[in-house]
Amino acid sequence: TYPYSLYIPNDYTPKKSWPAILFLHGAGEGGEDGEKAAQVGIGKAVREHPDWFPCIVVFPQCRPERFWDEQMRAMALAVLDRVCRDCNVDANRVSLTGLSLGGYGTWAFGSTEGGRFSALAPICGGGDPVHAATLAAKPIWCFHGDADAVVPVSESRNMVEAVKAAGGDV
Repeated sequence: TYPYSLYIPNDYTPKKSWPAILFLHGAGEGGEDGEKAAQVGIGKAVREHPDWFPCIVVFPQCRPERFWDEQMRAMALAVLDRVCRDCNVDANRVSLTGLSLGGYGTWAFGSTEGGRFSALAPICGGGDPVHAATLAAKPIWCFHGDADAVVPVSESRNMVEAVKAAGGDV
């Protein structure tokens, strides 16, 4: 079993296809409850302003003391696949975002599974610039404050510059 959280808009109907967002949480939200992942970032925004989100939002959760490594990415993608099967998700409008540890995960997923996502929005994370050419194929909206005490803003800046140098739209 792999518990996760899922947001489905109140006006959801399977008669139309819906965009979806896969949200990757930060290090503090790992666990096995399936709930902590939806308590931060976009999860908090969805609860406070559901009308801002006319889309399905998927909140996978890393196991305790894990990162968005290959095994956790596989589990998150399996959850996304299940949601896409169970709901009428438009495969051409699935975006990926995450913050901090999830920002790193967003860069990593984007470099290995980029074909699955229509856009990337890493928040306060970094990645490996060697993957810049692969990442350049998708629109990317990157966020990072220079007052971040956990992840240096240089992590995001390095990725943005590498993707731009590879011809990407960041």
